[in-house]
Amino acid sequence: MCTVIVQVGESPRDPVRLLAIRDEDPERPWDPLGEWWPAAHPGVVGVRDARAGGAWLAADPVERRLAVLLNRVDRSERSDDEVVSRGSLVLASLTGASPGDAPPTRGFNLVEVAPGTVRVTTWDGLVSRSELLAPGIHMIAHDDIDDPATARIVHWLPEFRAAPPPVGGDGDGASGEPWWRDWLAIVARSGGLAAVDDRALIRDNRAAGWPTLSLLICVASVSPAGVDLHYGELDQPGEWNPVALS
Repeated sequence: MCTVIVQVGESPRDPVRLLAIRDEDPERPWDPLGEWWPAAHPGVVGVRDARAGGAWLAADPVERRLAVLLNRVDRSERSDDEVVSRGSLVLASLTGASPGDAPPTRGFNLVEVAPGTVRVTTWDGLVSRSELLAPGIHMIAHDDIDDPATARIVHWLPEFRAAPPPVGGDGDGASGEPWWRDWLAIVARSGGLAAVDDRALIRDNRAAGWPTLSLLICVASVSPAGVDLHYGELDQPGEWNPVALS
């Protein structure tokens, strides 16, 4: 039940801004942001699923591409032997290979970012859909884009849209503060909610039947000039603390 907030600019020259919160089973090992695929994907940096070898989020700075994967409920009756890891989709996306009409994986929302463009592909095990996001700020979680039935989107999307717009170049804004300062402040305010609250951004999903908790945050800016990507881990799964993004 990850969460992504993304801003698409009015012009293709405007940076695409993204904040992603990863929810995963703390017992499932992962590797932090790094170059984990030097042979198959030289120069690609990302957060690697150490068990399956794929990526939750990854970027190719040379090609100016980024992709991040969010799980969603799979409505198919396929057995585990009939599907492959979803993490392969992120790395394939960076090569320009988006999912087809019937991906051999469990359900997902795949967010693909290039300069001026964000495409979201959704797959529930039965039907695949793909949508280019209009300019503005959007939220994606475990269901539809800007989903009116998802409590955290209903509660927080208006706040992200009302926040001062991220400005400035990659890394630092015009004031010397990082562009993600106001977005991260909203995430910090959300930390006042219990992690089991449906509105929470920093989450404990075990009460809902999923063994996942919020583990880390990434922010990224993708523009014609390149990709600027930062990473930070929570001290304790499912518990907010001020995160130093590096």
